[in-house]
Amino acid sequence: MAQLQRLAIAPSQLQDQQIKLTSQQQHYLGNVLRLREGDRFIAMDGQGQWWLTVFTGAKAQILELISVQTELPVSITLMMALPKGNSFDEVVRACTELGVTSIAPVISDRTLLNPSPQKLERWRRIAKEAAEQSERSVVPAILEPVSFTTAISATTSNHRYFCVARDNYPHLKNALNLITSDIVIAIGCEGGWTAAEVELAIEAGFQPVSLGRRILRAVTAPIVALSLVAAAFAE
Repeated sequence: MAQLQRLAIAPSQLQDQQIKLTSQQQHYLGNVLRLREGDRFIAMDGQGQWWLTVFTGAKAQILELISVQTELPVSITLMMALPKGNSFDEVVRACTELGVTSIAPVISDRTLLNPSPQKLERWRRIAKEAAEQSERSVVPAILEPVSFTTAISATTSNHRYFCVARDNYPHLKNALNLITSDIVIAIGCEGGWTAAEVELAIEAGFQPVSLGRRILRAVTAPIVALSLVAAAFAE
């Protein structure tokens, strides 16, 4: 199945044993991927289901359900203060490949980006494309951007980690040995978190951790954190 193209669909597109394709999906399959009627591809609903299907133009005929085991055994939420420019695009793409379950964009004291609704739609599209490429069975949820205080008070996970640079905190890799359920990892933008934000996060139940002695770029830090989690839990 690895050689077949993959397409993320909405669960509402399912109709009995067929998938009603949107005009954009028809264009993508026929004109971009160069599939012809009768060619097979894999449809994924982003919620854990894969199907082997046949392209028939406006629809796809479902042939069989496919069992896939590509997800990590823990749910990972990346809570990240938005970096400047288009840097968050790469964060979404790379962290989707590494197995993140959801990404919560945060407006922190040092955030310079004021994202538009178009930005949010772009990030969701990137997550869908990255999930297709990396053979994920789940498309990560990209949440609406919220303020820092809202973000840290909204999570109820028992495993909440707040990545801080230049302080003598335990390394994240050592904390992963204790994880038995869902995990939240919070990472700052350029310049990191302010001292006040670190204090508020600790009061909210986050454990401050380090990603090492070197100072990482805002785009690099979440990739390092997700790589540590993926390495710890991948089979």
